[in-house]
Amino acid sequence: MDIVAIIEKGGIAMWPLLGLSILAVGTIFERLWFWGGILLKQEEVVNRVLDAATQNWQVAREIAMKSRRQPVGRYLYAPLRLISPEPELFRLALEGAADDELATMRRGDKLLEAVIALSPLLGLLGTVLGLINSLGSITIDQLGTASTAGVTLGIGEALISTATGLIIAITSLAFYRLFQAFWFNQVKIFRKAGTELELLYRQDWLQAEDSDQMLNDTLPENHVNVYQESFEVPKRDRTPPPKPRTQQKPDDHTPVTKAKATLDNNVASDKSQLQETDRTPVTNAKANPDDNVDPDKSQVSESDRTAVPNPQGKPEN
Repeated sequence: MDIVAIIEKGGIAMWPLLGLSILAVGTIFERLWFWGGILLKQEEVVNRVLDAATQNWQVAREIAMKSRRQPVGRYLYAPLRLISPEPELFRLALEGAADDELATMRRGDKLLEAVIALSPLLGLLGTVLGLINSLGSITIDQLGTASTAGVTLGIGEALISTATGLIIAITSLAFYRLFQAFWFNQVKIFRKAGTELELLYRQDWLQAEDSDQMLNDTLPENHVNVYQESFEVPKRDRTPPPKPRTQQKPDDHTPVTKAKATLDNNVASDKSQLQETDRTPVTNAKANPDDNVDPDKSQVSESDRTAVPNPQGKPEN
């Protein structure tokens, strides 16, 4: 049967169905070409990058840069192009690249979803329009006569649009589910490759931090040893340094020391004489009040003597 004849028999709804079928077929072939190129090369790219990352990050970066035509190559190259990033920044770069690439892989899915939803409805619309045209020219008086023989043929031709719409929707749905399976498989591959690459980077980062910490701990000791060795005084030159003047004790034979000692002795002798002078009048008064005090010592005046009471109660001469 000629395709053009089928379209004419299906009615006006066959032309939109023809356009939807062309879009669906084009999208299906484009997606098949896309997924075929990815599935054949992605495993090789992932293995090469991860193997190189265990030995040299620069080599892994170059391999990922050369594989940027593949989505997984662009995904792995996103964090590797950064210069000594922190682990958190490395993980953020992986997540951002994964979101972009996975969104690109779903290109064409919305178009297939539209075809799947519209095709059966357009086919049903064509059938309804065909039935209206077939039954619109029949009256009740003509039922059971030869004039109604062509009604069945018209109904059969009207159902062509429904069948066409269902065929387009079923075919599009089958390939849509296939592409979804490919996409979910890519999500697993991206997650696994990104996790392994991040673990390798975190391991190298921790090793680098430990080595830097050890270097910082050993550097001060080395500097102190070098300083001590370079400025160490030989044993024959190890004489005690002179004490500061504030801590030096003055020599006993200096003139200042002699004068100070003499002054201290004079003060002590004066104090002792003064104490003896204070005790002597009281003792003499008790022994004999009529005796005079030694002229070399301090004498008591008449006023002082009258002031001192006679301890024995005898009248003065």
